[in-house]
Amino acid sequence: MSQPEHLYKGRRASLPLDIVVIGCGLGGLAAAYCLAHAGHKVTILEAAPAIGDVGAGIQASPNVSRLLKRWGLGPQLEELGVKPQNLSIRRWKNDEVVGFTLFGEAFVNAYGSPYYHIHRADFHRMLYVAAEPHCNIRVDCRVVSVDPSQPSVTLASGEVVFADLLIGADGLKSITREYVVGGPDEPRATGDAAYRALIPTEKLLEDDDLKSLVENTESIIWMGPRGHIVGYNIRAKKEYNLVMMHPDEAEEGLESWTAKGNVERMKESYKGWNIVIQKLLALVPSTLDWKLMDRDPLPSWIHKDGKLALLGDSCHPMLPYRAQGSAMAIEDAAVLGNIFSHCSDRSQITPLLYAYQTLRYDRATATQRSSSLNRDIFHLLDGPEQEARDGEMRAAMEDALRVARGEKSTYVLAGNANQWADKTKSDIQYGYDADEETEKWWLANGHNLMSFVPTSEAVNSCCA
Repeated sequence: MSQPEHLYKGRRASLPLDIVVIGCGLGGLAAAYCLAHAGHKVTILEAAPAIGDVGAGIQASPNVSRLLKRWGLGPQLEELGVKPQNLSIRRWKNDEVVGFTLFGEAFVNAYGSPYYHIHRADFHRMLYVAAEPHCNIRVDCRVVSVDPSQPSVTLASGEVVFADLLIGADGLKSITREYVVGGPDEPRATGDAAYRALIPTEKLLEDDDLKSLVENTESIIWMGPRGHIVGYNIRAKKEYNLVMMHPDEAEEGLESWTAKGNVERMKESYKGWNIVIQKLLALVPSTLDWKLMDRDPLPSWIHKDGKLALLGDSCHPMLPYRAQGSAMAIEDAAVLGNIFSHCSDRSQITPLLYAYQTLRYDRATATQRSSSLNRDIFHLLDGPEQEARDGEMRAAMEDALRVARGEKSTYVLAGNANQWADKTKSDIQYGYDADEETEKWWLANGHNLMSFVPTSEAVNSCCA
């Protein structure tokens, strides 16, 4: 396994571990890549019989694009992604722009890396190609039980796979989460679901009301009563991605990216919305309907025996209202790899896991809450609250346009209803560098690693 000199300052663990990652999604692949480059032997176990193209558009903000570029994936991002020049927030009824935030070069200048829109399948393939030479990826390996104390997993085939460390990156329906929690952990319905659809942009370019959606390279949010729609270009502007939040009327539903939706019901959900929306929906031949479920933050991401830890959606699933789910999983992976590049003895496994949790827990939990806040902001019924929201957003937009003209900001943006306009929030979210934060943490705390383990587990670790 070759190690890029720029990862972890060329540092590799002096004690290579056998690590099993459960799940071959974005977080699992990123974790395998990072842990392998930290010097460990990594196996990914994936339940699906083959790696397929799943999903639609997702967003790679600067906090994740800087990591992908560091991993050598900048050219692929440039080829497959689309860089939005701005965010436009609009009214459902008349398409009026009430909110505006510059992305494009403004984000590169502020945070050192671009904001991209990309198809999840392209993102996944990119990470797969990067990780595959450095780890063993096994498909059709469904984990049916976990022994966190061994540690080991049992597959549906009956095979038992042993390891020094288990990483649960098995997503929303995580089996490993149940072992950390201590039993079944049922999600709760949010009351929302999301239709997803892709439209060839050549069809938009044929319509005078729609062609600007392709030509202007914006990320657009249309806010409406009890729902909102997100639209943006992906795949080098060859496809237009739509995500349509709506009240979830089904008592039962699938928490799945692949559940088929009803096109006519989708169109009915947005009856009365502006002509741009009506024309977009008329171009949708089929849709997926994703039931949005929520989970409270876990008290801990680590099993009490200290050899199993969770990552990404398995421990901090994000509602899609802030577009940070994949970013948080990639950040988790970067921190995990960086911190385990320091491993020199088996007794360090548990304290290194707690170092990972210490570095990641507050940030991931805050992002979960920020995502949920946007649901309340976007879905207001028309009336006084909605008017106050729009007024706040318009004031922030006017301020952003002043800054774009080279003038000084004159408006207090903290707490603005447009969370992207709140520079303090954006600096925290997009200015974060997972590797830099881990290096700083290690300089300050690496000498006192054991103190980050709960007392009973510190004893167990010392006696291991």
